[in-house]
Amino acid sequence: MVWQHGDEHDIPEEHRVHKHGAWLPADHRVHRRWLGHAVSHVDSSPTKELIPIMQEFKEFIESNPRIYMYFTEMWDEIPQKPPYNKDPTGKSQIRDYKHMLEVLNHVFGRAPEWTDAAAGVGMVGVPMCAIFDYAMGTPSGHAAFLDPDVNRMLKKILNKWGEYLKVRRLTPYSAEVLGDHSAGWFGEVGYKDLMAVANAPLKTEFKFEEMYQCEPSQKYYGFKSWDDFFTRQVHDHARPVAAPDDDNVIANACESKVYHVARDVKLRQKFWIKSQPYSVIDMLANDPLASQFAGGTIYQAFLSALSYHRWHSPVSGKIKRAFVQDGTYFSEPLFEATSSKDGGIDVQGITLAQGYLTALATRAIIFIEADNPAIGLMAFIGVGMDEVSTCEITVREGQHIKKGDELGMFHFGGSSHCLLFREGVKVEGFPEVGRHENVPVRSQIAVVRTD
Repeated sequence: MVWQHGDEHDIPEEHRVHKHGAWLPADHRVHRRWLGHAVSHVDSSPTKELIPIMQEFKEFIESNPRIYMYFTEMWDEIPQKPPYNKDPTGKSQIRDYKHMLEVLNHVFGRAPEWTDAAAGVGMVGVPMCAIFDYAMGTPSGHAAFLDPDVNRMLKKILNKWGEYLKVRRLTPYSAEVLGDHSAGWFGEVGYKDLMAVANAPLKTEFKFEEMYQCEPSQKYYGFKSWDDFFTRQVHDHARPVAAPDDDNVIANACESKVYHVARDVKLRQKFWIKSQPYSVIDMLANDPLASQFAGGTIYQAFLSALSYHRWHSPVSGKIKRAFVQDGTYFSEPLFEATSSKDGGIDVQGITLAQGYLTALATRAIIFIEADNPAIGLMAFIGVGMDEVSTCEITVREGQHIKKGDELGMFHFGGSSHCLLFREGVKVEGFPEVGRHENVPVRSQIAVVRTD
């Protein structure tokens, strides 16, 4: 059974990397191989003119002394010893920002391929994260990826990439990775893993077209772009709403794996320390409604590349507030850089920093006034990570929604989500932390006691 992308075959323990969210392969050799191919291509080919957005990135780095220092030092600070003298995915470590730009320039016009790990082709997930992986954990990388100017530039880059992933005409390449070839999502291993993950929660045996809305007789199941596939819709019969007429039952907002349940949360905490305590005011972007969640309960679960990526309302009620808070894209806490046993940089990187990201990453924040007075005001947060270029909210303030209705979606990216309940709400029965399979979207994740 595949639990994480790249888990299809036997992986020696020294090469296995568990990453919450599974955005990079479980087999570190697959990760190495992917960037090794990209670097080899760049190094063996004539110098290619940078595309406009990469040229702008270059000028941004070189025109600001602070940014220039960050992007120069972040590569020099990588330990010059095995395995760190190799890049985070393989053969030839990227050692300076010019080399970084050349590799980014090469991979930028490609949609995420499926990785048939046994054949060693393609890579699903996050090319920019793969390139930045070690640098994110260095002191200069930490400073750079927290810097507001850097994040504004990264947002422009990611939005450009997002435009490419949505293209339906002129450049069909983003849909070509959906083919049935070995690097295609509908190839033998890709399809098998996709459906194994989708069917595991309810022990079903659905085919893709029985699980998701699509056109199975058409090329690429009717999906016209990578983003079209990534934001695919699920059939109602495959993910029914839990107890639609019982407002005491809370529905799961995202198809996701349980990460943490915290009670008696504090308004302000040091979210950057190793234990990653939740800091409610920071999570909710200092919104005036945030103070109502002091002492409350937080449920957090994360999405993987294999998951369904739309969000659904956990309760029936009215949308009080809904907005996207800009934040970081590749920031990880400094403790990630010092948590490996030998004192080197932790190769697991950003994907372990789930709690930290709730306070800093770009995120969608939705406050819902539940119809059930035993719940009252609650909040949903969709947390972006890595290559997320858009958190799209599809509801509006003042709108009344039913439990299970769509709230929005991630467009290629998104790592995690949180539900926040106020102090005094007797919410219990959350799924067990540590279960392998996802909790199905719209299924029961908790109940509210009214006694």
